[in-house]
Amino acid sequence: MEEKVMTIGEDTGLVLEGGGMRGVFTCGVLDNFMDRGIRFPYTIGVSAGACNGLSYMSGQRGRARFSNIDLLEKYDYIGLKYLWTKRNIMDFDLLFHEFPERILPYDYEAYARSAGRYEMVTTNCLTGKACYYEEKHDAGRIIAIVKASSSLPFVCPIAYVDGIPMLDGGIVDSIPLQRARSQGCRKCVVVLTRNRGYRKAVKGTKVPPFIYRAYPRLREAINARGYLYNEQLEQVERLEETGEVVVIRPEKPLQVDRVEKDVRKLQALYEEGYECASQLRLE
Repeated sequence: MEEKVMTIGEDTGLVLEGGGMRGVFTCGVLDNFMDRGIRFPYTIGVSAGACNGLSYMSGQRGRARFSNIDLLEKYDYIGLKYLWTKRNIMDFDLLFHEFPERILPYDYEAYARSAGRYEMVTTNCLTGKACYYEEKHDAGRIIAIVKASSSLPFVCPIAYVDGIPMLDGGIVDSIPLQRARSQGCRKCVVVLTRNRGYRKAVKGTKVPPFIYRAYPRLREAINARGYLYNEQLEQVERLEETGEVVVIRPEKPLQVDRVEKDVRKLQALYEEGYECASQLRLE
């Protein structure tokens, strides 16, 4: 692995892609950062990146890894059985209520004290546009935002933030680098969950009108998702070449699916994330 160098200043941001269970790579990266005391003045996360970023912001080293590996091994919280019983591919009651409240409580006070800004991305079902939320004090609203950011289309029910219907932020802003730049971040560390050169296969299928009937702009956003994601990857690679961003990504094509349940694969990807982050020298 090639060593990468970046100086953290007031204009430096951290961007966390989603990717479902591929986000264990990001868990490894963030644990490495916490072990080295690395913090950023601005961080933004989407979907799984939003979940993992919350534990980073509260300084709870290992918590995100626990939720993605140990908790999965014990409770088997992903599967079609939840679609039948909860209309959700995952057990959100466990992930967003029992886990942060009882199993490994989230440190809301530490998060509120954290110096850096933190934004989480959702998709507004009414407008088909991205929404960017900052919330450090209202625990219920924090959970509502991160749950919405993680609610995958088709396999998770629509979530609500401030009474507005929301879904996974990755539908319209999978890699929120442009948002970070609009917030004054001239330099960014971008954590991706796909190897370099990956592009999403863009198919000609469209969301039929009877799905999300009440949300035509959401259907349009889902239809354009693959094209937009590939454009974002190309932007990241261009800025990487000019040195405006440093990218931490898996070295090899992933063997981990979005809803992966093999904890051995997940542990290996976590360790790869930790090792890849160790090659970044931050000054």
